[in-house]
Amino acid sequence: KEVDAIGHRVLHGGMKITNSVIIDDEVIKVIEECADLGPLHNPANLMGINACMKLMPGVPNVAVFDTAFHQTMPPKAYMYGIPKEYYEKYAIRKYGFHGTSHKFVSKRTAEFLGKDYNDLKIIVCHLGNGASVSAVKNGKCVDSSMGLTPLEGLIMGTRSGDIDPAIMEFIAHKEGKNIDEIMTVLNKKSGVYGLSNNLSSDFRDLEAGYNNGDAHCIRTMNTYCYRVAKYIGSYVAAMNGVDVICFTAGIGENAPLVRSLVCEHLGFLGVSIDEEANHKRGEEIAISTPDSKTTVMVIPTNEELAIARETVSLVK
Repeated sequence: KEVDAIGHRVLHGGMKITNSVIIDDEVIKVIEECADLGPLHNPANLMGINACMKLMPGVPNVAVFDTAFHQTMPPKAYMYGIPKEYYEKYAIRKYGFHGTSHKFVSKRTAEFLGKDYNDLKIIVCHLGNGASVSAVKNGKCVDSSMGLTPLEGLIMGTRSGDIDPAIMEFIAHKEGKNIDEIMTVLNKKSGVYGLSNNLSSDFRDLEAGYNNGDAHCIRTMNTYCYRVAKYIGSYVAAMNGVDVICFTAGIGENAPLVRSLVCEHLGFLGVSIDEEANHKRGEEIAISTPDSKTTVMVIPTNEELAIARETVSLVK
């Protein structure tokens, strides 16, 4: 009885739900319909929702969608170069994920700097086991690195990120694997785990190996950070400039080496890093020097707080 409302993180809302919503039968139907777009997450999300409805009847439930913040992307950012009939029939397009985090961090960045959120160009690097980059222009997401599923974009813990799609056919023929087996390789056996010769998907292990001169770890760290830097560069072009670059999530908040290696590529933006500030972990802090032309920050994400705030705003 002490619970007034329940907020749920839900992965995929497709094109039908573009904001957080109070859950009703129609919302549940949409979550079910999007299960083929988020097969690992949406069914599990529904289990949580159904359990709460059963245990606490009459208490409002709110769905906060991972895809919602990215629904402001324009068609030029979310359309794929495939026959348009697949978009019309199956809604195949880029959706983007980690939206709750990208929204929270970009807003908090503006608050921290004491600037107008609607007058900033912010690039958020959410670097965790799953990783994505977003371009937030004047308070709205205009592009994000994840796609139809969370497999697109950056190299991640065990996900490949962007690859030539023909690699799937090539490996299938060479190894005698079916499509499900290939997708398991791309989702669970690739990323920094696969790149490091199956050493680890944990950046603490990779950083230790990098510092000890391990060739696999050096190659993996450099490749990972290069991919992040390339996405930052592309989003500078997408927004025709950038005011703030922000690192967040487990790696973004706690891996100074990753931040340093990424920022080595950003001299063209006038980025200058304060190494003493950069070696702090998990703090809200500017890690660029005062004379840096582009501000670089670390802002710890807080998706639980963001979900709570969305829930309160809908049920109060």
